[in-house]
Amino acid sequence: MLAKRIIPCLDIKDGRTVKGINFVDLRDAGDPVELAEIYSREGADELVFLDISATEQKRKTLADLVYRVAEKVNIPFTVGGGISSLEDVDVLLHNGADKVSINSSAIRNPQLINDLTAKFGSQCIVVAIDAKQIQGKWIVHLVGGKVPTELDLFDWAKEVAKRGAGEILFTSMDNDGTKDGFANKALSRLSEELNIPIIASGGAGSVQHFIDTFKEGKADAALAASVFHFKEIEINDLKENLKNSGIPIRI
Repeated sequence: MLAKRIIPCLDIKDGRTVKGINFVDLRDAGDPVELAEIYSREGADELVFLDISATEQKRKTLADLVYRVAEKVNIPFTVGGGISSLEDVDVLLHNGADKVSINSSAIRNPQLINDLTAKFGSQCIVVAIDAKQIQGKWIVHLVGGKVPTELDLFDWAKEVAKRGAGEILFTSMDNDGTKDGFANKALSRLSEELNIPIIASGGAGSVQHFIDTFKEGKADAALAASVFHFKEIEINDLKENLKNSGIPIRI
């Protein structure tokens, strides 16, 4: 069985790391370059950098900040925010990103997934999906969770996989920042219906939540932000607990 992955997430706004609850009420969480270096040193398996206001502000991801983060880390590094073309991806990869994450642009132009995987390879392309439950259905949202679509989470995830994406980063907007645990029922269904890795995001508040999302949610990786940024959970301790719970993990 492949080792499960622990992935700290740097949500970037105006050059700073921020964290909110249910995608709003953002507060400062520190310098992204410093945090990236710490996580790389402490044993994170990967790092995700999301320029969360790039799409809303209709601008490109901060390539210079990506370059400065990449200089400090020696683990795989995924970058997202404002990516809408092959040229955007080219710039980010040349500035040190190992993978890119697309979200709103993939919904607006699904062919972009095909084009990116054809040029850069599936292993390089992560499709992020932000969804929340509305009248019992998981509805996909655009622009950092601000705009609902008519897309069903599971239908869209299947299309994303069919178009060649290498991974799906699923964030439950209902769970985001609540520290009440991941959306394990939805994650489990995604894992069962798809044959590409699923990254769980939204809701981490305790070590047990990570154990649950790997066992019950069948997630391949778990992403979290505030519990790492504010030192509520140490990555080394988390990994030891996961290992002791019988979950395959790199120590």
